[in-house]
Amino acid sequence: QVQFVESGGGLVQPGGSLRLSCTASRRDFSFYRMGWYRQAPGKQRELVARISSGGSPNYVDSVKDRFTIARDNAKRTVYLQMNNLQSEDTAVYYCNHGHDFPPWNWGQGTQVTVSL
Repeated sequence: QVQFVESGGGLVQPGGSLRLSCTASRRDFSFYRMGWYRQAPGKQRELVARISSGGSPNYVDSVKDRFTIARDNAKRTVYLQMNNLQSEDTAVYYCNHGHDFPPWNWGQGTQVTVSL
């Protein structure tokens, strides 16, 4: 089992920024590709960004050039810097591994709301 603790969400106006953090309890965290996911109301959860164990990122097109994923293996923490937020970014954000096998148990997530 692994526990994730996500934080950093909130209410922000369009064009604003937030930085999310997710700390994992797994001691072998550094060996895994990690990902940030989000789930908007009425929609399926989707992967928005991944980062390899070595720090190489990739993003879905909708967040490319606006979001930056990073990790600190010593702290077992993955970050998501989100800039120029738009209403369509409103969702609950979660982290988990970014591999193709079934996800570990999900954390509580952190709510991001982009609104005037």
